[in-house]
Amino acid sequence: MGAVSSRLPVFPWDRLEPYKATAAAHPDGIVDLSVGTPVDPVPAIVQQALTEAADSPGYPTVWGTPALRDALAGWAESRLGARDVAHTNVLPVVGSKELVAWLPTQLGLGAGDKVAYPRLAYPTYEVGARLAGAEPVVYDEPTELDPTNLKLLWLNSPSNPTGRVLSMDELRRTVAWAREHGVLVFSDECYLELGWEADPVSVLHPDVCGGSFEGIVAVHSLSKRSNLAGYRAAFLAGDAAVLGELLQIRKHGGMMVAAPVQAATVAALGDTAHVTEQRERYARRRAKLRAAFEAAGFRIEHSEASLYLWATRDEPCWDTVADLSKRGILVAPGEFYGAAGERFVRIAFTATDERVEAAVRRLA
Repeated sequence: MGAVSSRLPVFPWDRLEPYKATAAAHPDGIVDLSVGTPVDPVPAIVQQALTEAADSPGYPTVWGTPALRDALAGWAESRLGARDVAHTNVLPVVGSKELVAWLPTQLGLGAGDKVAYPRLAYPTYEVGARLAGAEPVVYDEPTELDPTNLKLLWLNSPSNPTGRVLSMDELRRTVAWAREHGVLVFSDECYLELGWEADPVSVLHPDVCGGSFEGIVAVHSLSKRSNLAGYRAAFLAGDAAVLGELLQIRKHGGMMVAAPVQAATVAALGDTAHVTEQRERYARRRAKLRAAFEAAGFRIEHSEASLYLWATRDEPCWDTVADLSKRGILVAPGEFYGAAGERFVRIAFTATDERVEAAVRRLA
């Protein structure tokens, strides 16, 4: 078996450590805008559900409780507009990153198979392909890919890192193309409820998929919408045949969402008030940071959704990172998300109001 270093890229965040140390030395402390990790409280209704389910001595099931499956199916219908979502069309997973990293392996992909993802993308799409021994392929337009040996196509809308949203027409064309060529589509929609200047649409919407889930699966997470990154609560919805196969594999692998987290997920998906409240927090922070960075000479591209601003000063991204770190502000270099991001930085607005205000003062 080959060494990890020969199979995988360098873990990107390790390269940011020296700049983090510089930012942390600021007299007023670091403003960390590099990682999109929630900082606001877990909603009380979710905490209560978790606590009430704390006495869970037995093993949970991989497929989840009937109540959880009801919640997942119901949410997919009410929020995504999907039709006739049955229990066989949903599957809970242990956080979306685990799913992304191990999906090609669980699908049985390997040497000779191709996994495609956007040119600017979450690095774990590439990692998942490499873990399986498959060939990672980047694209600008998915329908221009060579479908030969292409087994898995990742969509990501809203995009991490750019915040770009794919239109309904773009999604529709991609789904039709993938079905024509027998390519399985997984659509990473974890930021779907965080649209600011666009209204993101799911691949499961009937106007996209024609009312059929054949060959398509949507990936959703509660990390961002409900501040549950620490709970590792996520799920899939879509093609019953694909999810059925994954269910069997995940049973063998013991990939179970903890029982209290299952109960918390039911509570989180059943409540919209906390989602609205959190959106309002992020909207305020986004507006302040965008204005401050633009006034400081940055140009913001895309960024119509998600938890990030995709920004450039038309210089190498590491120069930008270094300069901001001297002001005590840490951002993510765009190069982490592909060579096409080498002159951009990703700015998260997942910081407290107090830290956002500190960043605004320093940029001024």
